[in-house]
Amino acid sequence: MRLYPVTLLLLALLFFVSCSTEEPEFSFEDQDREVPEFSSERAYQFIEEQVAFGPRVPNMEGHVETINYLRDHFEEKAGSGNVFVQEFEQEVYGETLTMFNLLASFGTQHSDRIMLAAHWDTRPRGEEDPTNPDDPIPGADDGGSGVGVLMEIARVFAENDVPIGVDIVLFDGEDYGEEGDLDNYFLGARHWSNNPPVPGYSPRYGILLDMVGGEDAIFAKERYSLRYASSLVDEVWNIAADKGYGDLFVDEQGGYVSDDHVIVNQEAGIPMINIIHHSVNEDGSVNFPPYWHTQNDNMDIIDTNTLQAVGDVVLELIYNRIPR
Repeated sequence: MRLYPVTLLLLALLFFVSCSTEEPEFSFEDQDREVPEFSSERAYQFIEEQVAFGPRVPNMEGHVETINYLRDHFEEKAGSGNVFVQEFEQEVYGETLTMFNLLASFGTQHSDRIMLAAHWDTRPRGEEDPTNPDDPIPGADDGGSGVGVLMEIARVFAENDVPIGVDIVLFDGEDYGEEGDLDNYFLGARHWSNNPPVPGYSPRYGILLDMVGGEDAIFAKERYSLRYASSLVDEVWNIAADKGYGDLFVDEQGGYVSDDHVIVNQEAGIPMINIIHHSVNEDGSVNFPPYWHTQNDNMDIIDTNTLQAVGDVVLELIYNRIPR
């Protein structure tokens, strides 16, 4: 299978409307607009289809098959002229990796824009697994769930006009680095931030979805997110409470989680928060779910109730809480 990239000219036209020199606004108010329904069943199916390709590790067959699958989905929902696959190479641990970021834009008539993101790759080793620490993980939650939610949100956007421009970005190479080697994590976010499709891209803010489909999920307020965009964090968690999801979106500070959003904040200057399943231990260290970086990160731990909560909260924010 091969890629069919959009021309750079079309991409430039697509992102031209999103460039702005104004500071992002962080005010919210109930707009009394109708919010379309999110289907957790469809999101679950999208995750299942990703996992079926096998490990989505750069240079593996399932990796190329998955990016073609994702490209086809977003071209169907956004239109082929509104989707761009950003291909790049990088040498890591003596191997040249071919990686792909995917960008899809909705509501291109709006100059006022926000950004939603997830990583679509999977970890090449499951060092937390007591039996198979050297094998790549299935990545149903860690990678697959954020993408599945955004695929379903893209379906909603295709069927219901958005009141603000929304750019969906899927980052590659987030989870490639060896444990403790942060320089070789977040490869796609680093490349995207330092090689923007059009210089000056400046949405109001962004939301990163990472590990947003697991059973017994806990979404504490991640500390880097509070540092970069506390009012956005508060609004998202307030929406969750209003919708009865306070048991998932707990009103407490979480830990400092290094993730794609930190790179986007620091290197692209775009305020971005992270919704991620984690909690904090008594010593202040971050605690991830027990299946994290193991072979148990499979479809058995994906919970449609968690997916529904995340989808409902994000759509409420976009369709009803952002002032025009």
